[in-house]
Amino acid sequence: MDQQLLVFVTVADRQNFSRAAEELHMTQPAVSQYILSLERAVGTKLLERSNKYVRLNKAGEIVYHHAREILGLYTRMQSLVDDLMNTPSGHLTIGASYTYGEYVLPHVIARMRQHYPLITPTITIHNSTVITELVANRQLDVGIVEGEFLQEKMCVEPFADDRMYLIVSPAHPLAKKEEVNVSELLDETWIVREEGSGTREAAEKMFRMLQIQPKKQMEFGSTQVIKEAVEAGLGISLLSYWAIRKERKLGTLCTLKVAGTPVTRDFSLVTKTKEFHTKALDIFMDLIRTHLPEGTYM
Repeated sequence: MDQQLLVFVTVADRQNFSRAAEELHMTQPAVSQYILSLERAVGTKLLERSNKYVRLNKAGEIVYHHAREILGLYTRMQSLVDDLMNTPSGHLTIGASYTYGEYVLPHVIARMRQHYPLITPTITIHNSTVITELVANRQLDVGIVEGEFLQEKMCVEPFADDRMYLIVSPAHPLAKKEEVNVSELLDETWIVREEGSGTREAAEKMFRMLQIQPKKQMEFGSTQVIKEAVEAGLGISLLSYWAIRKERKLGTLCTLKVAGTPVTRDFSLVTKTKEFHTKALDIFMDLIRTHLPEGTYM
């Protein structure tokens, strides 16, 4: 059954029998036979087929969702058994929110690869909400997210705090002020991340705390684009220390001193509850817990 599920998921992902056969190193007739066998076992057709496309039908969507989870469990089971006999090794799927994933995680991965070269990581970067969902669906072994998360059947472990600062271009009139009054922020254009982002959540928290209702707001799906936009003078934003530390040293971004800032939030590890951990996962999580040095903030 596991081979049938693997073939089915590959066909669904590639939406093509020939490409699936090539990826699986099988003949196309063999792929077709596996799909037919699975459909007979389930008792219904799972795919809509034509000369132009292969698509999941409603039954196929149900089987696909559970097949991905079952295959993930097979992989995890084999990894755990291998761990009993071998040094830390194997594949590790890691997800991270943009701030941590783009500015901190590469240094953690470098340390892990230096000391544990047999562990092979695959990295997914997305906003915190999506990363949490991927861990919940067992598409990721572990996630690193920002902000506050309470998820059923999920283990959320805060491991470090993150301080977030208001930033402007050095050419902005507020950049030259020693301290900025909240009233001076009311007419500014605020550049924020998309809904579901931990950075957006922190910005909304700050707006509530300072009792600000932005009149002008621009939304971008990337921290890097926000930094470029602020440097270009398009507006002001709230970003993590880790995202802006290089630009601040170079003088291309300035931080504002405003009562109630910096805004503090958590970085958290997210895993499924009651799941066995591989040695590779435990090693990675220990590296995460000990990586961020204290006393480095502005």
